[in-house]
Amino acid sequence: MIEFETPSRRALLTAIGKAGGTLALYQAMTALGHAAPTQFSGPPKLAGAKPGASVIILGSGLAGMAAAYEMSKAGYKVTILEYQDRPGGRNYSVRGGDVIKETSGTVQHVRFAPGNYLNPGPWRIPYHHQALLHYCQEFGVALEPFVQINHAGYIHSADAYGGKPQRFAEVSTDFKGHVAELLAKAVNKNALDDTITKEDKDKLLEAMRGWGVLDKNMAYTSNLRTSAQRGFDRPPGGGVNGAPTPSEVAGLTDVLDPRVWQTLGLYLNTTMQTTMFQPVGGIDMIGKAFAKKLAGKIRLNSKVTKIAQDDASVTVDYEDVVTGKKAQAKADFCVCTIPLPILSQIEVQVSNAKQAAINSLPYQSSCKIGLEMKRRFWEQDEQIYGGHSFTTQSISQLSYPSTGFFKPGPAVVLGAYAGGAAAYQFAGMTPEERIETALNQGSVFHKQYREEFSNGVAVAWSRLPWITACASSWTDDLRKTHYQDLVSVDGRVVLAGEHCSYIGAWMEAALLSSIDAISRLHQRAVAA
Repeated sequence: MIEFETPSRRALLTAIGKAGGTLALYQAMTALGHAAPTQFSGPPKLAGAKPGASVIILGSGLAGMAAAYEMSKAGYKVTILEYQDRPGGRNYSVRGGDVIKETSGTVQHVRFAPGNYLNPGPWRIPYHHQALLHYCQEFGVALEPFVQINHAGYIHSADAYGGKPQRFAEVSTDFKGHVAELLAKAVNKNALDDTITKEDKDKLLEAMRGWGVLDKNMAYTSNLRTSAQRGFDRPPGGGVNGAPTPSEVAGLTDVLDPRVWQTLGLYLNTTMQTTMFQPVGGIDMIGKAFAKKLAGKIRLNSKVTKIAQDDASVTVDYEDVVTGKKAQAKADFCVCTIPLPILSQIEVQVSNAKQAAINSLPYQSSCKIGLEMKRRFWEQDEQIYGGHSFTTQSISQLSYPSTGFFKPGPAVVLGAYAGGAAAYQFAGMTPEERIETALNQGSVFHKQYREEFSNGVAVAWSRLPWITACASSWTDDLRKTHYQDLVSVDGRVVLAGEHCSYIGAWMEAALLSSIDAISRLHQRAVAA
Protein backbone atom coordinates (compact mmCIF):
# COMPACT_ATOMS: atom_id res chain seq x y z
CA MET A 1 0.00 0.00 0.00
CA ILE A 2 1.30 3.43 -0.91
CA GLU A 3 1.45 5.82 2.05
CA PHE A 4 0.98 9.51 1.55
CA GLU A 5 2.52 12.08 3.86
CA THR A 6 -0.06 14.16 5.69
CA PRO A 7 0.63 17.87 5.03
CA SER A 8 1.45 20.03 8.00
CA ARG A 9 -1.11 22.56 9.20
CA ARG A 10 1.15 25.34 7.97
CA ALA A 11 1.37 23.79 4.48
CA LEU A 12 -2.38 23.21 4.41
CA LEU A 13 -3.18 26.79 5.43
CA THR A 14 -0.71 28.14 2.89
CA ALA A 15 -2.41 26.17 0.12
CA ILE A 16 -5.87 27.30 1.23
CA GLY A 17 -4.71 30.91 1.35
CA LYS A 18 -3.32 30.74 -2.17
CA ALA A 19 -6.43 29.11 -3.54
CA GLY A 20 -9.19 30.90 -1.69
CA GLY A 21 -7.77 34.18 -0.43
CA THR A 22 -7.80 35.73 3.00
CA LEU A 23 -11.37 34.89 3.95
CA ALA A 24 -11.01 31.23 3.06
CA LEU A 25 -7.77 31.19 5.02
CA TYR A 26 -9.46 32.79 8.01
CA GLN A 27 -12.28 30.26 8.02
CA ALA A 28 -9.79 27.42 7.79
CA MET A 29 -7.82 28.89 10.68
CA THR A 30 -10.99 29.04 12.75
CA ALA A 31 -11.85 25.42 11.94
CA LEU A 32 -8.38 24.32 12.97
CA GLY A 33 -8.56 26.23 16.22
CA HIS A 34 -6.18 29.07 15.33
CA ALA A 35 -8.68 31.94 15.51
CA ALA A 36 -10.68 32.84 18.60
CA PRO A 37 -14.36 33.11 17.63
CA THR A 38 -16.94 35.67 18.66
CA GLN A 39 -20.45 34.55 19.50
CA PHE A 40 -21.26 33.79 15.87
CA SER A 41 -22.29 30.34 14.76
CA GLY A 42 -23.72 31.32 11.39
CA PRO A 43 -26.64 33.38 10.12
CA PRO A 44 -29.92 33.10 12.03
CA LYS A 45 -32.31 30.27 11.27
CA LEU A 46 -35.71 31.91 10.98
CA ALA A 47 -37.86 29.01 9.85
CA GLY A 48 -41.64 29.07 10.01
CA ALA A 49 -42.40 32.74 9.35
CA LYS A 50 -46.15 33.25 8.88
CA PRO A 51 -47.23 34.16 5.34
CA GLY A 52 -47.62 37.91 4.95
CA ALA A 53 -45.86 38.78 8.20
CA SER A 54 -44.26 42.21 8.03
CA VAL A 55 -41.58 44.13 9.85
CA ILE A 56 -40.54 47.76 9.74
CA ILE A 57 -36.88 48.47 10.44
CA LEU A 58 -35.71 51.87 11.61
CA GLY A 59 -32.22 52.78 10.48
CA SER A 60 -30.12 51.38 7.65
CA GLY A 61 -26.82 50.91 9.44
CA LEU A 62 -25.34 47.43 9.53
CA ALA A 63 -27.68 46.31 12.30
CA GLY A 64 -30.75 47.45 10.41
CA MET A 65 -29.68 46.09 7.05
CA ALA A 66 -28.61 42.75 8.53
CA ALA A 67 -32.03 42.46 10.16
CA ALA A 68 -33.76 43.34 6.89
CA TYR A 69 -31.63 40.95 4.85
CA GLU A 70 -32.15 37.94 7.11
CA MET A 71 -35.85 38.58 7.77
CA SER A 72 -36.63 39.11 4.09
CA LYS A 73 -34.85 35.82 3.34
CA ALA A 74 -37.14 34.19 5.90
CA GLY A 75 -40.23 35.49 4.12
CA TYR A 76 -41.05 38.67 6.03
CA LYS A 77 -42.21 41.74 4.15
CA VAL A 78 -39.54 44.29 5.07
CA THR A 79 -39.40 48.09 4.93
CA ILE A 80 -36.47 50.22 6.17
CA LEU A 81 -36.85 53.89 7.08
CA GLU A 82 -33.57 55.82 6.94
CA TYR A 83 -33.07 59.45 8.00
CA GLN A 84 -30.09 60.08 5.74
CA ASP A 85 -29.86 60.25 1.96
CA ARG A 86 -27.70 57.12 1.94
CA PRO A 87 -27.70 53.72 3.67
CA GLY A 88 -24.83 52.51 5.84
CA GLY A 89 -25.03 54.55 9.05
CA ARG A 90 -21.62 54.67 10.68
CA ASN A 91 -20.30 52.31 8.00
CA TYR A 92 -19.28 55.44 6.19
CA SER A 93 -16.58 56.70 3.82
CA VAL A 94 -16.21 60.24 2.46
CA ARG A 95 -14.74 60.97 -0.95
CA GLY A 96 -14.21 63.90 -3.24
CA GLY A 97 -17.53 65.57 -4.03
CA ASP A 98 -19.23 64.49 -0.80
CA VAL A 99 -20.85 67.07 1.48
CA ILE A 100 -20.84 66.88 5.29
CA LYS A 101 -23.51 68.89 7.11
CA GLU A 102 -23.21 69.60 10.84
CA THR A 103 -25.85 70.46 13.42
CA SER A 104 -24.54 74.03 13.52
CA GLY A 105 -25.26 74.47 9.82
CA THR A 106 -21.58 74.22 8.91
CA VAL A 107 -20.97 72.49 5.60
CA GLN A 108 -17.77 70.78 4.46
CA HIS A 109 -17.13 69.98 0.81
CA VAL A 110 -14.72 67.06 0.44
CA ARG A 111 -12.05 67.74 -2.19
CA PHE A 112 -10.04 64.51 -2.15
CA ALA A 113 -8.56 63.29 -5.43
CA PRO A 114 -10.34 60.40 -7.18
CA GLY A 115 -9.73 57.11 -5.38
CA ASN A 116 -8.86 58.72 -2.04
CA TYR A 117 -11.18 58.53 0.95
CA LEU A 118 -11.51 58.83 4.73
CA ASN A 119 -13.38 56.36 6.94
CA PRO A 120 -14.80 58.66 9.68
CA GLY A 121 -16.19 55.74 11.67
CA PRO A 122 -15.14 52.09 11.59
CA TRP A 123 -12.10 51.39 9.44
CA ARG A 124 -10.66 47.97 10.30
CA ILE A 125 -11.85 44.42 10.89
CA PRO A 126 -10.21 42.20 13.56
CA TYR A 127 -9.43 38.67 12.44
CA HIS A 128 -11.90 37.11 14.87
CA HIS A 129 -14.99 39.18 13.98
CA GLN A 130 -16.63 36.24 12.31
CA ALA A 131 -20.08 37.67 11.62
CA LEU A 132 -18.66 40.58 9.68
CA LEU A 133 -16.25 38.37 7.76
CA HIS A 134 -19.12 36.02 6.96
CA TYR A 135 -21.19 38.75 5.32
CA CYS A 136 -18.17 40.16 3.49
CA GLN A 137 -17.61 36.75 1.96
CA GLU A 138 -21.30 36.15 1.22
CA PHE A 139 -21.61 39.51 -0.56
CA GLY A 140 -18.25 39.36 -2.31
CA VAL A 141 -16.72 42.35 -0.51
CA ALA A 142 -13.03 42.28 -1.37
CA LEU A 143 -10.75 42.61 1.65
CA GLU A 144 -7.09 43.52 1.98
CA PRO A 145 -4.69 43.63 4.95
CA PHE A 146 -4.91 46.54 7.35
CA VAL A 147 -1.45 47.29 8.74
CA GLN A 148 -2.02 47.48 12.47
CA ILE A 149 1.49 47.35 13.94
CA ASN A 150 4.36 49.11 12.21
CA HIS A 151 7.64 49.29 14.08
CA ALA A 152 8.69 52.18 11.85
CA GLY A 153 5.89 54.37 13.23
CA TYR A 154 6.49 56.87 16.01
CA ILE A 155 5.57 57.27 19.66
CA HIS A 156 5.61 60.82 20.99
CA SER A 157 5.23 62.16 24.51
CA ALA A 158 5.83 65.75 25.56
CA ASP A 159 7.32 64.36 28.80
CA ALA A 160 9.79 61.82 27.38
CA TYR A 161 12.83 61.86 25.14
CA GLY A 162 12.92 65.65 25.33
CA GLY A 163 9.63 65.76 23.43
CA LYS A 164 11.20 64.10 20.37
CA PRO A 165 9.24 61.27 18.69
CA GLN A 166 10.82 57.85 18.78
CA ARG A 167 10.34 54.91 16.45
CA PHE A 168 8.14 52.14 17.85
CA ALA A 169 11.04 49.71 17.41
CA GLU A 170 13.28 51.88 19.55
CA VAL A 171 10.92 52.27 22.50
CA SER A 172 9.69 48.67 22.45
CA THR A 173 13.25 47.30 22.43
CA ASP A 174 14.36 49.72 25.15
CA PHE A 175 11.35 48.88 27.32
CA LYS A 176 11.90 45.15 27.31
CA GLY A 177 15.66 45.63 27.60
CA HIS A 178 15.42 47.69 30.77
CA VAL A 179 12.73 45.45 32.27
CA ALA A 180 14.84 42.37 31.54
CA GLU A 181 17.91 43.95 33.16
CA LEU A 182 15.96 44.92 36.29
CA LEU A 183 14.46 41.45 36.63
CA ALA A 184 17.84 39.83 36.10
CA LYS A 185 19.29 41.99 38.88
CA ALA A 186 16.47 41.00 41.21
CA VAL A 187 17.04 37.32 40.44
CA ASN A 188 20.80 37.60 41.00
CA LYS A 189 20.19 39.28 44.36
CA ASN A 190 18.06 36.26 45.34
CA ALA A 191 14.98 38.49 45.59
CA LEU A 192 12.81 35.80 43.99
CA ASP A 193 14.14 32.74 45.81
CA ASP A 194 10.84 32.24 47.62
CA THR A 195 8.98 32.33 44.29
CA ILE A 196 10.98 30.24 41.80
CA THR A 197 13.14 27.14 41.95
CA LYS A 198 16.88 27.09 41.24
CA GLU A 199 16.22 25.47 37.86
CA ASP A 200 13.58 28.09 36.92
CA LYS A 201 15.93 30.83 38.11
CA ASP A 202 18.55 29.74 35.60
CA LYS A 203 15.95 29.47 32.85
CA LEU A 204 14.60 32.92 33.68
CA LEU A 205 18.04 34.51 33.50
CA GLU A 206 18.66 32.89 30.15
CA ALA A 207 15.27 34.06 28.91
CA MET A 208 15.95 37.62 30.07
CA ARG A 209 19.34 37.61 28.33
CA GLY A 210 17.75 36.61 25.02
CA TRP A 211 14.44 38.48 25.24
CA GLY A 212 15.95 41.67 26.59
CA VAL A 213 19.06 41.52 24.36
CA LEU A 214 21.32 41.78 27.43
CA ASP A 215 25.10 41.57 27.26
CA LYS A 216 27.31 39.04 29.08
CA ASN A 217 27.00 41.10 32.26
CA MET A 218 23.20 41.00 32.04
CA ALA A 219 23.10 44.70 31.20
CA TYR A 220 21.10 46.45 28.51
CA THR A 221 23.60 48.53 26.58
CA SER A 222 24.20 50.02 23.14
CA ASN A 223 25.72 47.47 20.81
CA LEU A 224 25.12 45.80 17.47
CA ARG A 225 22.76 43.20 18.97
CA THR A 226 20.40 45.77 20.49
CA SER A 227 20.61 47.88 17.35
CA ALA A 228 19.53 44.91 15.24
CA GLN A 229 16.17 45.27 17.00
CA ARG A 230 15.85 48.98 17.73
CA GLY A 231 17.61 50.28 14.61
CA PHE A 232 21.13 51.46 13.79
CA ASP A 233 22.53 54.97 13.63
CA ARG A 234 24.10 53.79 10.38
CA PRO A 235 22.62 50.56 9.03
CA PRO A 236 24.73 47.79 7.53
CA GLY A 237 25.81 48.48 3.97
CA GLY A 238 28.19 47.30 1.31
CA GLY A 239 31.70 48.25 0.32
CA VAL A 240 34.30 50.27 2.20
CA ASN A 241 31.87 51.97 4.59
CA GLY A 242 29.51 49.02 5.03
CA ALA A 243 30.10 48.56 8.77
CA PRO A 244 27.03 49.50 10.84
CA THR A 245 27.06 51.96 13.72
CA PRO A 246 25.00 51.04 16.79
CA SER A 247 22.34 53.40 18.11
CA GLU A 248 22.23 54.74 21.67
CA VAL A 249 19.64 53.15 23.94
CA ALA A 250 17.36 55.46 25.89
CA GLY A 251 17.25 55.67 29.68
CA LEU A 252 14.80 53.89 31.93
CA THR A 253 12.93 57.08 32.86
CA ASP A 254 11.90 57.74 29.28
CA VAL A 255 10.56 54.25 28.62
CA LEU A 256 8.46 54.42 31.79
CA ASP A 257 6.44 57.30 30.35
CA PRO A 258 2.75 56.24 30.20
CA ARG A 259 2.44 57.05 26.48
CA VAL A 260 5.17 54.48 25.85
CA TRP A 261 3.86 51.53 27.81
CA GLN A 262 0.21 52.28 27.04
CA THR A 263 0.98 52.16 23.32
CA LEU A 264 2.95 48.93 23.68
CA GLY A 265 0.08 47.40 25.63
CA LEU A 266 -2.54 48.51 23.12
CA TYR A 267 -1.52 45.82 20.66
CA LEU A 268 -1.99 43.09 23.27
CA ASN A 269 -5.73 43.75 23.36
CA THR A 270 -7.49 41.00 21.41
CA THR A 271 -9.32 43.34 19.06
CA MET A 272 -6.11 45.23 18.29
CA GLN A 273 -3.98 42.23 17.38
CA THR A 274 -2.95 41.36 13.88
CA THR A 275 -4.21 40.23 11.46
CA MET A 276 -6.72 42.92 10.54
CA PHE A 277 -8.55 43.57 7.28
CA GLN A 278 -10.19 46.45 5.46
CA PRO A 279 -12.49 46.51 2.43
CA VAL A 280 -10.80 47.47 -0.81
CA GLY A 281 -11.96 50.98 -1.69
CA GLY A 282 -13.35 52.07 1.69
CA ILE A 283 -15.24 50.70 4.66
CA ASP A 284 -18.59 51.63 3.10
CA MET A 285 -18.19 48.84 0.58
CA ILE A 286 -19.78 46.66 3.27
CA GLY A 287 -22.81 48.89 3.66
CA LYS A 288 -23.16 49.23 -0.09
CA ALA A 289 -23.10 45.44 -0.45
CA PHE A 290 -25.91 45.08 2.10
CA ALA A 291 -27.91 47.86 0.41
CA LYS A 292 -27.57 46.16 -2.97
CA LYS A 293 -29.27 43.08 -1.51
CA LEU A 294 -32.10 45.29 -0.20
CA ALA A 295 -32.93 47.20 -3.37
CA GLY A 296 -36.42 48.69 -3.17
CA LYS A 297 -36.75 48.12 0.56
CA ILE A 298 -35.01 51.27 1.89
CA ARG A 299 -36.82 54.60 2.09
CA LEU A 300 -34.19 57.34 2.40
CA ASN A 301 -34.68 60.87 3.81
CA SER A 302 -37.27 59.50 6.24
CA LYS A 303 -37.14 61.07 9.71
CA VAL A 304 -38.98 59.01 12.32
CA THR A 305 -41.10 61.15 14.65
CA LYS A 306 -43.18 58.58 16.58
CA ILE A 307 -43.25 54.83 17.26
CA ALA A 308 -46.52 53.38 18.52
CA GLN A 309 -47.69 49.81 19.03
CA ASP A 310 -50.76 47.87 20.08
CA ASP A 311 -51.59 44.19 20.39
CA ALA A 312 -51.77 43.76 16.61
CA SER A 313 -49.19 46.02 14.98
CA VAL A 314 -46.60 48.79 15.08
CA THR A 315 -47.19 52.22 13.51
CA VAL A 316 -44.32 54.58 12.73
CA ASP A 317 -44.85 58.25 11.90
CA TYR A 318 -42.15 59.77 9.72
CA GLU A 319 -41.40 62.85 7.68
CA ASP A 320 -39.65 63.26 4.34
CA VAL A 321 -36.79 65.62 5.18
CA VAL A 322 -36.63 66.89 1.58
CA THR A 323 -40.29 67.61 0.90
CA GLY A 324 -41.62 67.91 4.46
CA LYS A 325 -44.38 65.44 3.64
CA LYS A 326 -45.62 63.40 6.61
CA ALA A 327 -46.53 59.73 6.34
CA GLN A 328 -47.09 56.55 8.33
CA ALA A 329 -45.71 53.05 7.97
CA LYS A 330 -47.39 50.05 9.56
CA ALA A 331 -46.15 46.51 10.15
CA ASP A 332 -46.61 43.53 12.43
CA PHE A 333 -43.26 44.10 14.16
CA CYS A 334 -40.47 46.66 14.44
CA VAL A 335 -36.69 46.42 14.73
CA CYS A 336 -35.37 49.79 15.86
CA THR A 337 -31.67 50.50 15.33
CA ILE A 338 -31.83 54.29 15.76
CA PRO A 339 -28.89 55.46 17.94
CA LEU A 340 -30.08 56.28 21.44
CA PRO A 341 -29.15 60.00 21.42
CA ILE A 342 -31.74 60.36 18.63
CA LEU A 343 -34.21 57.70 19.81
CA SER A 344 -34.41 59.37 23.23
CA GLN A 345 -35.86 62.45 21.49
CA ILE A 346 -38.61 60.46 19.75
CA GLU A 347 -41.96 59.48 21.24
CA VAL A 348 -41.75 55.70 21.64
CA GLN A 349 -44.51 53.50 23.04
CA VAL A 350 -42.54 51.03 25.14
CA SER A 351 -42.40 50.08 28.79
CA ASN A 352 -41.15 52.52 31.40
CA ALA A 353 -38.14 50.30 32.01
CA LYS A 354 -37.12 50.29 28.35
CA GLN A 355 -37.68 54.03 28.06
CA ALA A 356 -35.46 54.55 31.11
CA ALA A 357 -32.77 52.43 29.48
CA ILE A 358 -33.02 54.45 26.27
CA ASN A 359 -32.70 57.71 28.19
CA SER A 360 -29.91 56.60 30.54
CA LEU A 361 -27.12 55.32 28.29
CA PRO A 362 -24.46 57.96 27.60
CA TYR A 363 -22.50 58.05 24.37
CA GLN A 364 -18.91 59.00 23.68
CA SER A 365 -17.69 61.05 20.76
CA SER A 366 -14.68 61.10 18.48
CA CYS A 367 -13.21 63.26 15.77
CA LYS A 368 -11.35 62.00 12.73
CA ILE A 369 -9.46 64.32 10.42
CA GLY A 370 -8.38 63.27 6.96
CA LEU A 371 -5.45 65.18 5.47
CA GLU A 372 -4.74 64.71 1.79
CA MET A 373 -1.03 65.08 1.13
CA LYS A 374 0.55 65.84 -2.24
CA ARG A 375 2.76 62.75 -2.05
CA ARG A 376 3.46 59.75 0.18
CA PHE A 377 6.36 61.36 1.99
CA TRP A 378 6.02 58.96 4.97
CA GLU A 379 6.91 56.13 2.59
CA GLN A 380 9.39 57.95 0.37
CA ASP A 381 11.28 59.80 3.11
CA GLU A 382 10.79 57.69 6.25
CA GLN A 383 9.97 54.14 5.07
CA ILE A 384 6.63 53.96 6.90
CA TYR A 385 4.17 51.69 5.10
CA GLY A 386 0.86 51.64 6.95
CA GLY A 387 0.39 51.51 10.70
CA HIS A 388 0.20 54.35 13.20
CA SER A 389 2.10 56.97 15.16
CA PHE A 390 0.91 57.96 18.64
CA THR A 391 1.15 61.16 20.65
CA THR A 392 0.06 62.71 23.94
CA GLN A 393 -1.34 65.65 21.96
CA SER A 394 -5.07 65.95 21.39
CA ILE A 395 -4.91 64.42 17.89
CA SER A 396 -3.94 61.17 19.67
CA GLN A 397 -2.57 59.42 16.61
CA LEU A 398 -1.72 59.49 12.94
CA SER A 399 -2.55 56.55 10.70
CA TYR A 400 -0.94 55.90 7.35
CA PRO A 401 -2.88 54.28 4.49
CA SER A 402 -2.58 50.51 4.24
CA THR A 403 -3.21 50.54 0.52
CA GLY A 404 -1.72 52.11 -2.58
CA PHE A 405 1.90 51.61 -1.51
CA PHE A 406 4.46 53.27 -3.82
CA LYS A 407 1.80 55.03 -5.86
CA PRO A 408 2.66 58.53 -7.08
CA GLY A 409 0.35 61.44 -6.40
CA PRO A 410 -1.81 62.39 -3.42
CA ALA A 411 -2.85 60.15 -0.54
CA VAL A 412 -4.88 60.65 2.65
CA VAL A 413 -3.39 60.39 6.13
CA LEU A 414 -5.65 60.05 9.15
CA GLY A 415 -4.31 63.18 10.83
CA ALA A 416 -6.30 62.83 14.07
CA TYR A 417 -8.34 60.25 15.88
CA ALA A 418 -9.39 62.13 18.97
CA GLY A 419 -11.57 60.73 21.71
CA GLY A 420 -12.69 61.76 25.18
CA ALA A 421 -12.49 65.44 26.05
CA ALA A 422 -10.33 66.11 22.98
CA ALA A 423 -13.17 64.98 20.69
CA TYR A 424 -15.43 67.67 22.13
CA GLN A 425 -12.65 70.26 21.95
CA PHE A 426 -12.33 69.56 18.24
CA ALA A 427 -16.12 69.63 17.85
CA GLY A 428 -16.11 73.15 19.33
CA MET A 429 -13.83 74.36 16.54
CA THR A 430 -14.67 75.19 12.96
CA PRO A 431 -13.54 72.55 10.43
CA GLU A 432 -10.74 74.88 9.36
CA GLU A 433 -9.55 75.20 12.96
CA ARG A 434 -9.65 71.43 13.42
CA ILE A 435 -7.47 70.93 10.35
CA GLU A 436 -5.05 73.66 11.41
CA THR A 437 -4.69 72.03 14.84
CA ALA A 438 -4.04 68.66 13.21
CA LEU A 439 -1.36 70.19 10.99
CA ASN A 440 0.35 71.90 13.92
CA GLN A 441 0.39 68.80 16.09
CA GLY A 442 1.20 66.36 13.30
CA SER A 443 4.28 68.39 12.41
CA VAL A 444 5.96 67.00 15.52
CA PHE A 445 6.29 63.74 13.58
CA HIS A 446 6.95 64.99 10.07
CA LYS A 447 8.69 68.24 9.16
CA GLN A 448 7.21 67.94 5.64
CA TYR A 449 3.64 68.01 6.97
CA ARG A 450 2.55 71.54 6.20
CA GLU A 451 4.50 71.82 2.96
CA GLU A 452 2.95 68.61 1.60
CA PHE A 453 -0.62 69.34 2.77
CA SER A 454 -3.22 69.80 0.03
CA ASN A 455 -6.70 69.73 1.62
CA GLY A 456 -8.61 68.07 4.42
CA VAL A 457 -11.88 67.20 6.09
CA ALA A 458 -12.68 66.99 9.81
CA VAL A 459 -15.58 64.82 10.99
CA ALA A 460 -16.70 65.52 14.56
CA TRP A 461 -19.30 62.90 15.43
CA SER A 462 -21.09 64.99 18.05
CA ARG A 463 -21.86 67.47 15.23
CA LEU A 464 -23.56 64.95 12.91
CA PRO A 465 -27.33 65.48 13.10
CA TRP A 466 -28.29 61.86 12.47
CA ILE A 467 -26.47 60.57 15.56
CA THR A 468 -24.90 63.49 17.56
CA ALA A 469 -22.37 61.06 19.07
CA CYS A 470 -20.04 58.23 18.13
CA ALA A 471 -20.77 55.12 20.18
CA SER A 472 -22.40 53.91 23.39
CA SER A 473 -20.47 54.06 26.64
CA TRP A 474 -21.69 51.43 29.10
CA THR A 475 -20.47 51.10 32.67
CA ASP A 476 -20.88 48.01 34.83
CA ASP A 477 -23.48 49.75 36.99
CA LEU A 478 -25.49 50.90 33.97
CA ARG A 479 -25.46 47.37 32.53
CA LYS A 480 -26.79 45.94 35.81
CA THR A 481 -29.63 48.45 35.81
CA HIS A 482 -30.60 48.86 32.17
CA TYR A 483 -28.99 46.40 29.75
CA GLN A 484 -31.58 43.61 29.82
CA ASP A 485 -34.42 46.11 29.57
CA LEU A 486 -32.76 47.73 26.56
CA VAL A 487 -32.34 44.48 24.62
CA SER A 488 -35.68 42.88 25.61
CA VAL A 489 -38.49 42.36 23.13
CA ASP A 490 -41.06 44.92 24.25
CA GLY A 491 -44.44 43.90 22.81
CA ARG A 492 -43.77 44.06 19.08
CA VAL A 493 -40.64 46.21 19.24
CA VAL A 494 -37.02 45.20 19.70
CA LEU A 495 -33.87 47.33 19.62
CA ALA A 496 -30.58 46.43 17.91
CA GLY A 497 -27.23 48.10 17.30
CA GLU A 498 -23.80 48.30 18.87
CA HIS A 499 -25.43 49.76 21.98
CA CYS A 500 -27.19 46.40 22.45
CA SER A 501 -23.99 44.42 22.92
CA TYR A 502 -21.01 43.79 25.16
CA ILE A 503 -18.64 44.48 22.27
CA GLY A 504 -19.09 48.21 21.85
CA ALA A 505 -18.45 50.36 18.81
CA TRP A 506 -17.26 47.60 16.48
CA MET A 507 -19.29 46.62 13.40
CA GLU A 508 -19.37 43.09 14.78
CA ALA A 509 -21.41 44.43 17.70
CA ALA A 510 -24.09 45.76 15.38
CA LEU A 511 -24.34 42.47 13.49
CA LEU A 512 -24.40 40.18 16.53
CA SER A 513 -26.97 42.31 18.32
CA SER A 514 -29.12 42.32 15.19
CA ILE A 515 -28.95 38.54 14.78
CA ASP A 516 -29.89 38.06 18.42
CA ALA A 517 -32.72 40.60 18.26
CA ILE A 518 -34.40 39.21 15.16
CA SER A 519 -34.03 35.64 16.39
CA ARG A 520 -35.98 36.50 19.54
CA LEU A 521 -38.49 38.61 17.63
CA HIS A 522 -39.04 35.77 15.18
CA GLN A 523 -39.75 33.37 18.03
CA ARG A 524 -42.41 35.76 19.31
CA ALA A 525 -43.85 36.22 15.83
CA VAL A 526 -44.17 32.48 15.27
CA ALA A 527 -45.77 32.01 18.67
CA ALA A 528 -48.20 34.93 18.27
